[in-house]
Amino acid sequence: MHAEATVYTDIPARLDRLPWSRWHWRVVIALGIAWVLDGLEVTLVGSLGGVLERPDTLGLSAAQIGGAGSLYIGGAVIGALVFGRLADKLGRKKLFLITLAVYTAASFATAFSPGFLFFAFCRFMTGVGIGGEYAAINSAIDELIPARVRGRVNLAINGSFWVGAALGAGLSLVLLDPRVLGPVWGWRAGFGLGALLAVAILLVRRDVPESPRWLMAHGRAEEANAIIERIEAEVAAQHGPLAPVTERLGFVRQAAPSMRQVAHVLFKRYRQRSIVALSLMVSQAFFYNAIFFTYALVLTRFHGVPAGRVALYIFPFALGNVLGPLLLGPLFDRVGRRRMIAFTYTLSGVGLALTGAAFMAGWLDALTQALCWSAVFFLASAAASSAYLTVSEVFPLEMRALAISLFYAVGTGAGGFVAPWLFGVLIDTGSRGAVTVGYAIGAVLVIGAGLIALRWGVNAEGRSLEDIAPPMGSLGSVERP
Repeated sequence: MHAEATVYTDIPARLDRLPWSRWHWRVVIALGIAWVLDGLEVTLVGSLGGVLERPDTLGLSAAQIGGAGSLYIGGAVIGALVFGRLADKLGRKKLFLITLAVYTAASFATAFSPGFLFFAFCRFMTGVGIGGEYAAINSAIDELIPARVRGRVNLAINGSFWVGAALGAGLSLVLLDPRVLGPVWGWRAGFGLGALLAVAILLVRRDVPESPRWLMAHGRAEEANAIIERIEAEVAAQHGPLAPVTERLGFVRQAAPSMRQVAHVLFKRYRQRSIVALSLMVSQAFFYNAIFFTYALVLTRFHGVPAGRVALYIFPFALGNVLGPLLLGPLFDRVGRRRMIAFTYTLSGVGLALTGAAFMAGWLDALTQALCWSAVFFLASAAASSAYLTVSEVFPLEMRALAISLFYAVGTGAGGFVAPWLFGVLIDTGSRGAVTVGYAIGAVLVIGAGLIALRWGVNAEGRSLEDIAPPMGSLGSVERP
């Protein structure tokens, strides 16, 4: 290795020792909105499904609506893979601006859909933008947020999906009301408002800096130091003088790793971490997609809820999903990642199994079913959010975004495609017992993933990212002379 390729930096330690500040709040709001948009999109389409079948709207069939949903998921998988790799090569900021722009354009275009083909293409491209967001945003957030609060912040942001879900449900109820816009124009306005929200966030995101960690790893030390100095000046103006930093990290700078190097890290160097990440991502994706994408069908077919009132039952469901990460998130930093991941995964699996048994026995009506789901997903939302946290923490800086995108793609691809199809088939049987079998499969998957995490998970709480997974060319830590 050439001497000039060796880098010594104190930037990770300087970022991790910062007190929480207004600057951190701006970063969290500007970047975390990605999950709100995803929740808005998914719920909006689900709530509008019946409306889009009307001849005075798009006249879609149920199969076409389901197909558009699959294309959205497929787009998210492709977007994650493509943009995740680019986020490691070109930088976090470029990608979280590009992916949001793709989402905005596609969502806005959806509002002008004349028929199925255009609508389906727009849904695919919207998914591409959202999928790309996951990799770029999770990387940036973890690299900018202090280690001691990284767990709770990451969980709260991932849980904000359900703020978007509630917003989507509320929008559909208001916009489809004949006294407001009605079905013919209301669905178009819903997609247009989603794009308008994205434009506002795009303007805010321009002020979020590139990750100093990424800049340093790519030989742009002057830019990295200039950014960290501006951040420190703003934080010090709010909190007073900052504590000095003596620890430096040494590593040999290299280009973005080849796919062969990535495979070596995933399958050899960190094999156990990969097994944990894969089990967490696949099980939570199956769990969520199985329930959420068939939520309306269970309510309408087994509990007799009118299609126009399904959105009302989203609110208690969304509330449990939002409160779980918010209230349990601090414990992931205090009690620890491994124990809390195991706790939330196994208990949510037990809760799903018990709710399935009560459903099969006919003990639940629409309201109590919704309340049971709210309780189960209070735990499951924190569990699912911790899966994204795990993947973003336990792999090296040079391939962090790609690792997120790979596990997201596999998890979403497996759970996103298999679970809705399987549960659709089970629900079509009209048998509560058949549906309960599907719930039992989901319960077994998440309980198994929780036990795997308990055995092989990483105690990442309070630790620097570089301590959890040193850069690929790491020389270790040294004291400042």
